[in-house]
Amino acid sequence: MRLRFLLIGLISILVRPGSFASAQPAASPAAAPEVRKAAARPTAGLSAERLKRLDRVLQQYVDANQIAGAVALVLRDGRPAYEGAVGWSDKEAGRKMAADTIFRIASQSKAITTAAILALVEEGKIGITEPVSHFLPSFAKTTVAVRTNSGVNMVPARRPITIQDLLTHTAGISYGTEPLVAPLYEKKDLGPAAGNGWYTADKDEPICATMERLGSLPFVAQPGEAFVYGYNTDILGCVVEKASGMPLDQFIRTRITEPLGLKDTRFFLPAAQRERLAAVYASGDDGRIVRAPEGSKGQGHYVDGPRKSFAGGAGLLSTARDYARFLEMIRRGGALDGVRILAPRTVELMTTNQTGALHSATGLGFGFGFETVDRYGAKGMAGVGAFGWGGAYGTTYEVDRLSHMVIVLMIQLMPNRTDIQQKFSNGVYQALLN
Repeated sequence: MRLRFLLIGLISILVRPGSFASAQPAASPAAAPEVRKAAARPTAGLSAERLKRLDRVLQQYVDANQIAGAVALVLRDGRPAYEGAVGWSDKEAGRKMAADTIFRIASQSKAITTAAILALVEEGKIGITEPVSHFLPSFAKTTVAVRTNSGVNMVPARRPITIQDLLTHTAGISYGTEPLVAPLYEKKDLGPAAGNGWYTADKDEPICATMERLGSLPFVAQPGEAFVYGYNTDILGCVVEKASGMPLDQFIRTRITEPLGLKDTRFFLPAAQRERLAAVYASGDDGRIVRAPEGSKGQGHYVDGPRKSFAGGAGLLSTARDYARFLEMIRRGGALDGVRILAPRTVELMTTNQTGALHSATGLGFGFGFETVDRYGAKGMAGVGAFGWGGAYGTTYEVDRLSHMVIVLMIQLMPNRTDIQQKFSNGVYQALLN
């Protein structure tokens, strides 16, 4: 009996809370007074002392009035290594930033819509090299605008635009804001008439109606010949609807967000939750923020709009925690917590450069929905094989497979004239010790 009590006492000492943390530097640094931090479990290989520098990095931008606030989250092996909320979600209303604040993620929507497309590819409902005209008839005979000495000529596309062209942004389709096509796009309620080109949340029509109209307009490069960032993923959102027989928001909800437990990722916010949505700010000429106006180039219509246009390229709202969980699923090869969304080989397609040097000649590539890092140093300290992207409102993320990390930074700043994204990324990597 005495031996039994001795063993119980020894076990209680060995598993006493904090014993592992005190023996090994942990990634749960004490919160700076200004930065509200969520509890994080000890994470091997990340210096807790060095991660504290992130608090100062984020706070200095708030103190300098260069951002209103931010939420930052770093996962390593799926465990929170750093989470901080700094500043204001709405400065004028006196509402502080919180870990569960909701952000407009703009082009970070593209990765989720890409996952939806590839889920349908796995089911045989879509072919990667299939012409998009099989789903949107107006794309059967597309044209390209070419500037000549006498003006602008419209020439036929040399081949059909495929699903792969759209996935890699090599279809020649822009946002219609270039001078040679802008007047034509504006007449069709696109390009300059759609906020900064990509905005459709104020449209009182389904996304497929908008994209069918797009097919009648000239594009700016021949299919497969250039990396042109534009409406590609919005078209793919319509393809999801056509191939699945359900609206894009329903498909994403039932096939991706609900299975993964993403409770705050959606196209439009219920009115009862409007105070969870961060306000949008803009970098002024002096670098200091001003509140962005209402409307398509500012606060948007994500609460009180028509709620009809589900824009797969730029329409989603999310939180840092939700989006990091989606990325962790991708990092783990398409499955998380027993829920499989995609096959491992499909994820490899997404996260491997599929564009050669069309996207960049400096060591960056583009897969299906993600920018890829093909050379160390091409994107700061991100390792080879890392992938990521960002959004027009200033949000950004990186998944570093070599380091087993997911890095998410959420702000609402458009235009963003700061260097906060680069400094935040550097701050994460300088804390990585193995």
